[in-house]
Amino acid sequence: MKKIILSMLAILVFGFANAQKTRFGVKGGLNVSSFAGGDYYDSKSLIGFHVGGFAEIKVIERLAIQPELLFSTQGAKLEYFGDSDVDNKLNYLNVPVLAKFFITKEFTVEAGPQIGFLLSAKYDSEDAKDDFKSVDFGFNFGVGYSFTDNLGVNLRYTVGLANIADYETDNVEDFLDSPKNSNLALSLAYKF
Repeated sequence: MKKIILSMLAILVFGFANAQKTRFGVKGGLNVSSFAGGDYYDSKSLIGFHVGGFAEIKVIERLAIQPELLFSTQGAKLEYFGDSDVDNKLNYLNVPVLAKFFITKEFTVEAGPQIGFLLSAKYDSEDAKDDFKSVDFGFNFGVGYSFTDNLGVNLRYTVGLANIADYETDNVEDFLDSPKNSNLALSLAYKF
């Protein structure tokens, strides 16, 4: 395990050291999120936002690594015991690391893992942070288009990979059926 970690670290350091060009930027936009799995199959989408910064590190001409740091409002609308929909709002500090492939100079596709740190959680207006796990994992798929060298848009879907509810299970079937985050994000990005 140690050898694998050291090898991956060496590859990343070598890649960053040989990076052709690094650009930094800011981004923000709209989130459409919900819960998937568990008892949340009937969850409805909740509209939120995200804002943060990123670095675009060119490894080769058509490939870049893009780490990001984003504040993201997520969650879902749920019906409780026949009552009207209740907003379940989760605020995360998300750290995606994406491999970004340039199909053309303007058009890109991207994919990569994401870790999210829960900052707060509310059922309607009541604190619910203790009902959710403090760390979330997901995987991103997206496309982007650059209007200019500095300005672009991005559409990304994040598939939740981890149980977000604060309960443990050893049963594989229960884990696969546990609630997970699901988020579609539309962003506007500006590179310096």
